[in-house]
Amino acid sequence: METSSWPLLISIVLLAVVGMEGFAWWAHKYIMHDWGWGWHRSHHEPHEGMFEKNDLYAVVFAAFSILLFVIGTGFGIPVVTALATGITIYGFLYFVVHDGLVHQRWPFRYIPHRGYAKRLVQAHRLHHAVRGKEHGVSFGFLYAPPIDTLQRRLKESGVVAREQAAVRQGAVSSRAQAPTDASSLN
Repeated sequence: METSSWPLLISIVLLAVVGMEGFAWWAHKYIMHDWGWGWHRSHHEPHEGMFEKNDLYAVVFAAFSILLFVIGTGFGIPVVTALATGITIYGFLYFVVHDGLVHQRWPFRYIPHRGYAKRLVQAHRLHHAVRGKEHGVSFGFLYAPPIDTLQRRLKESGVVAREQAAVRQGAVSSRAQAPTDASSLN
């Protein structure tokens, strides 16, 4: 089969979209929740404004896709252009599903009540149930494991219970140290 045949190029685009979910899972778990936490932390904390430091990952992935488009079109390599197209389609799906549906970062106010979309939102909320970079669950963006499996993993790790206890302890400690009314300042 010739490298410029439409069936081959369409297959490469589709394989790239599916393959990007696997790569995104890996990058989310082993880069963003490891040595790349400095950028990704902003996604797990409250922030003001439209953008967060984590958006730099989208810029890096877009730059890589653009580079592949330049190589594919500039050197007449349709397979590389098809790969770049698949990565770009995945980026668009990520933008719509993750930024739009899950985090509602743009005027997209639909909240799913059943099916795949509900499971995807629930899985990502469980991912954000952990405050730090460790012990997270559900690192994919378009695939969500069964919710009961994620809940069981979180419960077994004990991380959420420890974090909640630490928050309660911190609240108790700060209340014990802080004056309760103006008369206690005398």
